[in-house]
Amino acid sequence: MKSIRTRIILLTAMAIIVAVTVATVVAVIAVKNIGNNSSEQILSLMCETGEKNLDAYFVNVEQSVEYVSRFVHEDLDGTSLDKLAEHVDKTREVFEKTAYKTSGVLTYYYRIDPTISDAVRSANPDVSDAVRGFWYTNLDGNGFTEHEVTDITLYDTDDTGALVWFTVPKATGKPIWLPPYITDNLDIRVISYNVPIYRKGTFIGVVGIEIDYSMMAEQVNNIKLFDNGYAFINDPEGNIIYHPRVDVTRLTPENTPKVPEGLLSDNKFVSYEYEGVEKQAVWMPLHNGMRLNVSVPVDEINGNWRNMILVIILISAALLIVFIILTLRLAGSIIKPLRKLTEVAEQLDAGNYDAKFDYKGNNEVGILAHTFNRLISHLKGYVNDMNSLAYGDALTSVRNKGAFDIHVREIQTQMDNPNEKPEFAVGIFDCDELKKINDRFGHEKGDVYLKKASSLICQIFKSSPVFRIGGDEFAVIMRGKDFKNREELGAAFMEKSAGITGDADNPWEQVRVAMGIAVYDPESDSSFEDVMRRADKLMYENKHERKAVRKSEV
Repeated sequence: MKSIRTRIILLTAMAIIVAVTVATVVAVIAVKNIGNNSSEQILSLMCETGEKNLDAYFVNVEQSVEYVSRFVHEDLDGTSLDKLAEHVDKTREVFEKTAYKTSGVLTYYYRIDPTISDAVRSANPDVSDAVRGFWYTNLDGNGFTEHEVTDITLYDTDDTGALVWFTVPKATGKPIWLPPYITDNLDIRVISYNVPIYRKGTFIGVVGIEIDYSMMAEQVNNIKLFDNGYAFINDPEGNIIYHPRVDVTRLTPENTPKVPEGLLSDNKFVSYEYEGVEKQAVWMPLHNGMRLNVSVPVDEINGNWRNMILVIILISAALLIVFIILTLRLAGSIIKPLRKLTEVAEQLDAGNYDAKFDYKGNNEVGILAHTFNRLISHLKGYVNDMNSLAYGDALTSVRNKGAFDIHVREIQTQMDNPNEKPEFAVGIFDCDELKKINDRFGHEKGDVYLKKASSLICQIFKSSPVFRIGGDEFAVIMRGKDFKNREELGAAFMEKSAGITGDADNPWEQVRVAMGIAVYDPESDSSFEDVMRRADKLMYENKHERKAVRKSEV
């Protein structure tokens, strides 16, 4: 026969399950439709964001070069020595200010065609190389420094396969973004924007900026979608310029891969298959003529809305569980306090006198909880008093031999465990001439003598447990802070005891205590007794030394 509590839980659970199932089915259909319709929007947004970031980078460079080129065209008044040298110096100043305001510049340059610069230099042998132009680099990010310019005369300037930053703008006669190449003398892969300079139809030279290829790569690497989505760049012919999973810098032009079919079409949303994986991609043109592509496996796009459905199901299940828990709590509001009372009673029976019956209800159970907790408190006080009597030394208030034996067993258990490596030291202290004080002045004075010694031991070794293990013998087990400072503490004890003894007017006010401290050595000590024997031996050696000193003083 099912209880009322069980029936309420079953009916509530069934109602919630039906409601959640209907809501989940509706949500699945809606989320699936939204997921399919939004995949292209997500890709487009990612691609557009990346395109704007890259174009802001490229446009900034392009505007800087165009600004300098306009100044060059306006300022260039002739190619004589004086005019050309003055013109190059002016351009140098303008370019320096412009480059510092342009992000990502690796090098900037203004190179005069050698047919002009060499003619000026041949007519004026003493003229500086400045008429050849200038080249500034910022390789370490600490600012631009002038670099020796490349000797253009060593190249065929009509060959666009070499010295591309100079030969290509000269050949095309128009501003141009160049695909990645290894810059001269620096062995760094760069992308550059260059503007040819003309005066009255005569080619004068080239103004340009080179940006680090790795900076563009870093921008592309920041475009990530799902787990395996990524972005890459290709040129208008379909050659891969940068791909996060293909190191094109190590490939020859013949071996450089091309984008899959479809990505060169006019349709910006493309579905294609690569290495057996169906993918969806979107592309957008960049300001430098390249294309930015963002690609992601179709399974991951579908996985997005599938995960959303899973989240809905998990949330619904969580709500179901929460509601059932609330129902259980409501149905068990009376039974739970009684169960808790039983648990506390069991803990009390097991010796846990810190157990507490936490119930604040203003009813009969609350009164019972209050009474029961007072009973535990009284019982705990009685037990503590009994422990104090059983394990405390009545005279000195330190722990007694019984407490010492319990402590030793605990440490021995740690020593026997191969996974534990306890660090400790044992100090043995023996009060000298206690019998003489008792015989001569009475046991009352002997008690004063013992309390004085015990107080000093506790004062010095204040982070360690102190035990009275015999009539005139004490033990200290040092761990942690006291263990690390044992030598300093031992010296402090001997110094303090000597000071007290020297200032004392009566023998029972002195502190004449022999001391021996031994450190546990896991290589040689198999038991706690081994450590204690060594400490005891050191104590007796100290006692004999002290007696010998006193005899010599007498």
